[in-house]
Amino acid sequence: MLTTLAVENYRSLRHLVVPLGQLNVVTGPNGSGKSSLYRTLRLLADSSRNGAVAALAREGGLPSTLWAGPEHPGKSVRDGDRPVQGTTRTGPVSLRLGFAGDEFGYALDLGVPTRSRSAFNQDPEIKHESIWTGPVLRPATLLTDRAGTSVRIRDPAGEWHARRDVIQLYDSLLSEIADPEQAPELLTLRDQIRSWRFYDHIRTDADAPARAAQIGTRTPVLSHDGADLAAAIQTITEIGDATALHIAIDNAFPGSQVQITTDRGRFELTLHQPGLLRPLAAAELSDGTLRYLLWAAALLTPRPPVLLVLNEPETSLHPDLLRPLADLIVAAARHTRIVVVTHSRPLASALEVDGHRTGTDVRLIELVKEFGQTVILGQGRLDEPSWHWPRR
Repeated sequence: MLTTLAVENYRSLRHLVVPLGQLNVVTGPNGSGKSSLYRTLRLLADSSRNGAVAALAREGGLPSTLWAGPEHPGKSVRDGDRPVQGTTRTGPVSLRLGFAGDEFGYALDLGVPTRSRSAFNQDPEIKHESIWTGPVLRPATLLTDRAGTSVRIRDPAGEWHARRDVIQLYDSLLSEIADPEQAPELLTLRDQIRSWRFYDHIRTDADAPARAAQIGTRTPVLSHDGADLAAAIQTITEIGDATALHIAIDNAFPGSQVQITTDRGRFELTLHQPGLLRPLAAAELSDGTLRYLLWAAALLTPRPPVLLVLNEPETSLHPDLLRPLADLIVAAARHTRIVVVTHSRPLASALEVDGHRTGTDVRLIELVKEFGQTVILGQGRLDEPSWHWPRR
């Protein structure tokens, strides 16, 4: 289970170490850094598929994604007594991302490219990567250490094996090193990160795929855009928690039932509501109704991930649906770590109340800006989880 998320010099996240619990609710005003924190998790997930460098390049490369303020803003600058001024950099350009949990920790350090003549000079280079056991990096817990193009791997017997020039500066060791004998933990960590699941582009517009009949197969995991909603609902009905699905729908739409119709392998969702002579097809449902059904399918998955991240799940939902949604999220947190990024204080409050009622560990992470820098409200340096970055 993840216990800590750390990031330095990514957009407004100059220095942020976030303690994670069973259910984590990230809130804050517009521009406070919620999206940047969400993207941090995305970038870490991309690293397991060798996609972090490409993702940063799509954002404009390091020049567009690095912290834009001074390297070390002094107290007089933070207090507004002196204007912000450029200073001579004392350390290397570094964008660092990492996380730790009960079993493993991982850190990624990206910097400016050394080959300035390359046409790809906007791509950051991976300067350092480390994997360790447990929640805190120490020399004794280090398992795999990458510096530039060279990698050191500690085998199960505790012996180090060095490999020089075995990896490119734009490749992650998570995707390029596969040694089940000398580095089984690396493969385990990679599989765990690849199981992380993100939902932020679920479509409910008039042309949304979920509104049309789709070819259906067993679908224990709802797709990122919700196109296979009907098949996912049917899968929950057959091999998942059908009772929880029925309760979730009845809590949101009392007396209503979802039914999946099939015709030559094509699946279509319909909603039976009290007082109507015929069921409503998915194409007839409101955006909010369809979105709630999509969240129900995602949260009641028969195959829970290690980490589930929901970005602004309250979008298009009527306030009356926030409590049923909170019930779904809290119930799902029994089986997986969840991060919810939300603008909605009513949803955050409902999650806190439900969490307290059910004994769920709910962490409210409220982000604010202090002189351009994102911080966690009420968190001082002594309140941060223990975290150490590997040295280049």
